[in-house]
Formats: sequence, structure tokens, C-alpha cells
Amino acid sequence: MEIVIRAVVMFLFLWAVTRAVGRSTLGELSTFELLLYVTMGDLIQQAVTQQDYSVTSGVLAISVFAVLTVVLNWTQWRFPRTRPVINGKPLVIVRDGEILPTPTRQQRLSTADLLATARQQGIRSIADVELAVLEADGKVSFFTHNEPEGAPETGISS
Repeated sequence: MEIVIRAVVMFLFLWAVTRAVGRSTLGELSTFELLLYVTMGDLIQQAVTQQDYSVTSGVLAISVFAVLTVVLNWTQWRFPRTRPVINGKPLVIVRDGEILPTPTRQQRLSTADLLATARQQGIRSIADVELAVLEADGKVSFFTHNEPEGAPETGISS
């Protein structure tokens, strides 16, 4: 039972750390973030199992992490109001061609990274962007001034 309690505590700790580190997706992790996650895996194993290398302890610890992941997914599906707490909310980071400093600073998103992401989506100038939204998964959605009429509204406010 002690391993289950340790696994729950470490899962919650990992969840909090990954939320605090930022919204990068796996392909966009910096070298430091990748090393942090790899190192955390080993440190968590030691913290959960107390250097117990038995198969039962390993299976039990991994099972607790899996069950907690399923519970969090079910919770956000069943209770939609929990989604912003579990996954985060989309944030407006550009409005009418101007980069908003507060949300970009809070998310540690540099202007250079934002401009590179815009160029990758075929946007030549940030002035062409009516709205840019940093999604909960770390991707940026751009809406330009010249979108066709009848394009769906985002319903997102800053």
C-alpha cells in the first residue's frame, strides 16, 4: 500500500511540474526540458519504489500512474469545467497584429519563436495576424485579417 501512496504523490508532483514548465509539445522540447523529463523518470522510480527492484513494485507503480491518467481523462470528459485546471486554457497572444507581452512572458514564449511559428504557417508579418491563440497543447493557431467570410469565431477572450 505504501507504493500506491508514493505513486499517487509522485504522479501529482509530476503533473504539477509539467504544468509549470510550460506548454511545449514533445517535438518542441528544449534540450534542458528533455533532460529534465528523462531524469525525472529515474528519480521518480527511486522515490516511488525506495530502490525496490521487484517486478511487483514496478508493475504496481506503473499501474497507479496509468489509473491516475485514465481518471484525469475521465474527469475532464465527465466534468468539462475541470478541463482548464487539468489541461490549461487557450491564451490569446496576438491581437490585431500586436504581440501581447503579458501572456507571452507568462508562458515564456519568445518573440523569435512566435515569429518562426508564424512563418512556418505561411504568415509573412505579424501585422497580418488578427488573432493568435496559444492552445493548451502548446501549438499556436493563427487567424489572419484576410480569412474568408463565415469563418468560425473562436469565442476566446484574453
